Amino acid sequence: MIRVVLPQHLSTLAGTGREIELDIDGPATQRLVLDTLESAYPMLRGTVRDPSTRRRRPFIRFFAGNQDLSHESPDAPLPEAVAAGTEPFHVVGAMAGG
Repeated sequence: MIRVVLPQHLSTLAGTGREIELDIDGPATQRLVLDTLESAYPMLRGTVRDPSTRRRRPFIRFFAGNQDLSHESPDAPLPEAVAAGTEPFHVVGAMAGG
């Protein structure tokens, strides 16, 4: 089980609370977590990743604890604490501007 924390606008779109639990079948990677998220909540398809390239959308970041995973390989194993469900996988809407 992986805990995923969504930004408010995505949790509203999905009709869930801010934190959801996903049953992952296989090694815990960003790709598998996001594939499972989009499968369980199809209304989120295209909001976190580009639907054609499957790459992270601009201004979306992924965190495990204080560790920014946004530029890690989507197939790299997630930290053990996230894989074990102790720490959540955070999907964060980044801010920009000046």
